[in-house]
Amino acid sequence: MLTPDELERYARHIVLREVGGPGQAALKAASVLVVGAGGLGAPVLMYLAAAGVGTLGVVDDDIVSLSNLQRQIIHFTPDIGRPKVDSAAEKIHALNPHVKFVSHATRLNASNAMALIGTYDLVLDGSDNFETRYLVSDACFLAGKPLITAALGMFDGSLTTIRAHEKNAAGELNPTYRCLFPEPPPPGTVPACAEAGVMGALAGVLGSMMALEAIREITGFGEGLVGQLLMIDARAMRFETLRYARDPANPLNGDRQTITNLGGYR
Repeated sequence: MLTPDELERYARHIVLREVGGPGQAALKAASVLVVGAGGLGAPVLMYLAAAGVGTLGVVDDDIVSLSNLQRQIIHFTPDIGRPKVDSAAEKIHALNPHVKFVSHATRLNASNAMALIGTYDLVLDGSDNFETRYLVSDACFLAGKPLITAALGMFDGSLTTIRAHEKNAAGELNPTYRCLFPEPPPPGTVPACAEAGVMGALAGVLGSMMALEAIREITGFGEGLVGQLLMIDARAMRFETLRYARDPANPLNGDRQTITNLGGYR
């Protein structure tokens, strides 16, 4: 049930036929875990809070630094030195006090991933390293949770939705993250953000698109990005969509499943 204050706050959503009262109620009832309160997680958190997602959790063990502020818009100059989860909690409460914010001031790892992910309806991964991306995707499959995952480069980005624990309309299993990227690149071949740089506004674009995809998943309107990789080229301002399918040899939901737990991670 939406309160009078919420009805006014979300009025521009409620008048949308594709959302309406039921969609807004679904947003209020939803719980979303965001991995990382950085370049992608910052706009994700702001827009999901503004949209009225009932419970927002964030996993991040980092503190705010001056170099973060070029793109991590949930953090302000006075927040330098504070834990990112504390800075994010303050902004979310100021933006929308109806949202329950849950801080997980820890690094996601093999020992806590299943417990953290298992308590949420939907997971959004905005992490900045390959080990975490594979860990999150494997854990979401094992926990039976949908995942929206994105990656950000210097002038490019990508976004997809993973529902590998479910079947499509044809009765076939959906593809996994490992169907798209079977193995992470060798260490050192992809430079980190601090070394290569990143366009700050691009993080805002991609993070906002992650939030939009989450809203679509929760309210059920439009065609989701399951089996589709949306790619952004900021140099040419070009968007392309690549379709990908389940790989029968993938180790999660392939014909011979070999990953049944997170024991392969540190």
